[in-house]
Amino acid sequence: MIDYRARFRSNLLIASCGLAVFAVVPLVANSGLMFLAGLVAINVVFGLSWNLLFSGAGLLSFGHAMFFGGGAYAMAVVSLRLPELPFLVGLAVGAGCGALIALIFGFIALRRASGVYFAVLTLAFSELVHILITKTTFLGRNDGLVGVPRPEIDLGLFRLDLTSATAYYYFIIVAMAAAAFALWCFQNSPAGRLIQAIKQDSVRTAFLGTSVFAWQLTAFVLSGAIAAFCGAVMVPFTQIASPEIAYWTVSTQPILFTLLGGAGNFWGPAVGAILFGAIDYGTRAMHGLSEITVGTLLLVVVLVIPGGLLGFVRHRRKKTRGTAKASTAEDTGARP
Repeated sequence: MIDYRARFRSNLLIASCGLAVFAVVPLVANSGLMFLAGLVAINVVFGLSWNLLFSGAGLLSFGHAMFFGGGAYAMAVVSLRLPELPFLVGLAVGAGCGALIALIFGFIALRRASGVYFAVLTLAFSELVHILITKTTFLGRNDGLVGVPRPEIDLGLFRLDLTSATAYYYFIIVAMAAAAFALWCFQNSPAGRLIQAIKQDSVRTAFLGTSVFAWQLTAFVLSGAIAAFCGAVMVPFTQIASPEIAYWTVSTQPILFTLLGGAGNFWGPAVGAILFGAIDYGTRAMHGLSEITVGTLLLVVVLVIPGGLLGFVRHRRKKTRGTAKASTAEDTGARP
């Protein structure tokens, strides 16, 4: 029987350590490293949102760029075209935009395809969204939307000034922590466990009266909303929404994070995103070296430790415990 309280405590400890590390970055690093750390924090949750589909629902998506880009552009439009609307409304619009895109395209894709065909269909939909962005004058076409302001949030009793990069960085950490917590709660809720049961045996769960399509669509919409929320939070930090953030290569990022860290662990994509960011920072002086390094590392992980880095750690821990138990049993049996 799974001890959910123990699991919650261990995950809370991991999350607290991660938050502490991110919190001290502005105090010990320059503005460039702080900017990268902010993007890494966003990528952590972006990866978690994709893994909700992959390891949770068993759905392989190649189209998460359309959610991320959709949320980013929705936030940019609200900030630049409708500045009278509160910032938090812009975030809600961004997440809602991702949920709507996921609802429309997910309804079609889940009805018409499965397996690799579903993955290819999500890629096609993502490219459609990217083309629409580049052809829409209202969205800046190929130039995107530039000059997205960082906000001041009116909370009634006081105003929260996020106009500086450092202040907004801390907002990113809080927002991403809240999103990660929401994802963890969902995956460990009865609804999340039902979706995992559908992944393991969809025929049996359907026989028991569960609507497989409805629950898979629910996971797809939630994943899209969280990915869009990440895009919406990012835009005021970078102060630009460009078509590149909706390009298909962005969809490969959460896949890389998950494969590197391990799909079988909730924090696998987080480890992959942090490692990816560290490699990007360490190889920034040489153009193209980052891609070569990540590609080589990914090849090694897939061939040698297909469970990812956290999967390898878990395997070693189980092996060590098994060896220790066997040794204890032998010692006990050898006593006169």
